[in-house]
Amino acid sequence: MRRALLLLSLLLLASPARADDRREGRSVDRRGHERARAALAAGEIRPLADLLAEVERRWIGRVIETELEREDERWVYEFKLLPPSGRVFELKLDAATGALLRSRGPVQERP
Repeated sequence: MRRALLLLSLLLLASPARADDRREGRSVDRRGHERARAALAAGEIRPLADLLAEVERRWIGRVIETELEREDERWVYEFKLLPPSGRVFELKLDAATGALLRSRGPVQERP
C-alpha cells in the first residue's frame, strides 16, 4: 500500500516526457509538473501521499485515478474511487487543506 502511494506521488509530480509521446505528437505538460512541484515546495499544497491515505481512510473504495488541477485560483486534487459496488465516484479536495469541495457519484463514508 505504501509503495503504491509513493509510486502515485512520484508519477504525479515527476513524470518525465516519454520519447514516444513526442513522436506521436502528444503534448507533454512539463509546466504543469513544474508548477505542482513548486506548489508543494512552497507549502501551497499537501503531499499527494498524505491525501491519498486520508481519502482511503475516510471513504469506501480504492483510488484508481488522481489529478492535480488549478481551479478558481486554488489547487484541487481530484480522486476517482472504485467501491465494491463497481460504480466509480469522484471527489475533489482542496489541495492545501484536504477539505472536500465536491463529490459526484455513489460516495460512501466509512463508519
